[in-house]
Amino acid sequence: MLWRGSEGSSNVEDRRGIGGGVAATGIGGIIVYVIYLFLGGDPSNAPQINPSGGQTQSMSAEQKAADDTTAAFVSVVLRHTENVWNELLPNYREPKLVMFRDATQSACGSASSASGPFYCPGDSKVYIDLSFFQDLAHRFGAAGDFAQAYVIAHEVGHHVQNLMGTTDKVHNLRQQVSEKEYNRESVKLELQADFYAGVWAHYLQQLKSKDGQQILNPDDIDEALRAANAIGDDRLQQQSQGQVVPDAFTHGTSAQRMYWFKKGYQTGDIKQGDTFNASDL
Repeated sequence: MLWRGSEGSSNVEDRRGIGGGVAATGIGGIIVYVIYLFLGGDPSNAPQINPSGGQTQSMSAEQKAADDTTAAFVSVVLRHTENVWNELLPNYREPKLVMFRDATQSACGSASSASGPFYCPGDSKVYIDLSFFQDLAHRFGAAGDFAQAYVIAHEVGHHVQNLMGTTDKVHNLRQQVSEKEYNRESVKLELQADFYAGVWAHYLQQLKSKDGQQILNPDDIDEALRAANAIGDDRLQQQSQGQVVPDAFTHGTSAQRMYWFKKGYQTGDIKQGDTFNASDL
């Protein structure tokens, strides 16, 4: 993805170096929490993990430079989402994006360094601990800058759902239906966010940099699809517990996540992203 030299967003809150919230300990708890929140979970409903004080590890000059580069990248990607969604949706209200290290607070509760990216509808903000992108590449096997961009676009997709009232409709079902039925609606919500990420990529591909070059590289969409494949419920369940339990799916299979991202990318038509009435879901 060609991004250096592009304008960043003014809607970024940089909380790196500012402590707050709680930190997660224990490898098992971290993995569960990362998976839960990276896939779009609400921190207030996340599985409980053991909190501890935790301290920010000092960074070398080289590490800080790399971290600042990632922060600049995230800001540019957010700006690209603003450009696209302002064109697609009348009266679009841009979300804030909070970058943090170790821990911070959101309207949805505490977020730790194990949280991974998530969207909080309570304050209309996307939260990202930048260290997660290292996990994305090394733990989930989804390297590449556009894999990271897909993650951001997915969370912004949740913001679009929040503006449209879709998020409230799904969350209001929690006390009205069985856990199995609610999980199915949650899957549809997540797959629609994947679709919206694909729609964003569709329009981004049509844009060019200031010097006339294509912003997207030929391999960028493949990077996004590898990320979508890596975080399917079936794959994550198999990796973490050695078996697949479809009734416990809350975000969709690898195949479904790739399908809906690709459909959004190929069509660019937000009207074709009605996952809630899709015959195969």
